[in-house]
Amino acid sequence: MDLFEYQGKQYFARFGIPTSPGGIADNADEAVDRADQVGYPVVVKAQVQVGGRGKAGGIKIAADAEEVRRHASAILGMDIRGHLVRRLWIEHASDIAAEYYASFTLDRAAKMHLGMVSARGGVDIEQVAEEDPGAIARLHIDPIDGFDEAAAARLVTEAGLDPQAREGATEVLVKLYRCFVEGDADLVEINPLILTPDGRVHALDAKVVLDDSAAFRHPEWEEFRGLEELDARERLAREKGLQYVGLDGTVGIIANGAGLAMSTCDVVQQVGGSPANFLDIGGGANADQMANALEVINTDEKVKAIFINIFGGITRGEEVANGIVQALSRVDLKAPIVIRLDGTNAEEGRRILAAHESDRLVSVPTMLEAARKATAMAGGTPR
Repeated sequence: MDLFEYQGKQYFARFGIPTSPGGIADNADEAVDRADQVGYPVVVKAQVQVGGRGKAGGIKIAADAEEVRRHASAILGMDIRGHLVRRLWIEHASDIAAEYYASFTLDRAAKMHLGMVSARGGVDIEQVAEEDPGAIARLHIDPIDGFDEAAAARLVTEAGLDPQAREGATEVLVKLYRCFVEGDADLVEINPLILTPDGRVHALDAKVVLDDSAAFRHPEWEEFRGLEELDARERLAREKGLQYVGLDGTVGIIANGAGLAMSTCDVVQQVGGSPANFLDIGGGANADQMANALEVINTDEKVKAIFINIFGGITRGEEVANGIVQALSRVDLKAPIVIRLDGTNAEEGRRILAAHESDRLVSVPTMLEAARKATAMAGGTPR
């Protein structure tokens, strides 16, 4: 779950991370009220879950109520890289002496937490990594050992932050790591983390991505869901209880199990295709689950072929095959399908599918071959 900036700052506040005073506004009148409350000058900031707000004109400084009203009216309803601005964050403008970057996330390859700090804040960290990788100090953290003030101080020093910022940045890092771990986040990022002329360090921006699998521990997260920016595919998938992430490719993917779904995306890319989604239907693959999955993918106009990749474990192959056949009778598909079925009773399942094969429905025995077939059906040239 990706939070808006203002939600991220509210989340930071639970862990004592200092931010600029501010408030949310849904119209120009509310924007003026919030500005009057926090004191001028203020920054009027579009709330969208995408970068590049400043370049698009979605962040403006206002010296008085008239400017606030003018900027708020212009920004509300603005389209920023496909995201419509429906809400604003109005915060007191900060004097800035220096800008830094700080984040914690999970390095899945290393199976450890990863902290990153840079003295080059205010720009995309990807740009910094490409132009000057040495400008980013990194620290892998064993979750068992945790992250303390001494480790934070070393990271801040290695990053080359200004001496007058190091004590404050160290304190913020310790709190940010608590937010990451205790707050069950996949990512917490401050860009920029600023130093003010009077020596204070605080978060000027907030990016927080929460781990959906931990939602059962956080009933308070429900307040965030109402404003999530979900496209039609993701909204439908959530209604049907499916694990779905929309991508921009042409090969729709259905698999039973998150690991298999991720591997399927990787294999499609490996052979030169482009995944249109990640869709996990869970451990089984009965007719209802399959029909729901196909209905979601069918709403994506970009999908030119569908790759169903099922490994039967407890669920037997003939049950999976029958479920697929029944599902196909319920959904009027726009794209052809490639099916790879393996595991328990896979041969029997393939025999069932063979009776229904056509130029629009093909059963292929291996994942790599199926990925190539789906890529070709989607109009690509498989490797």
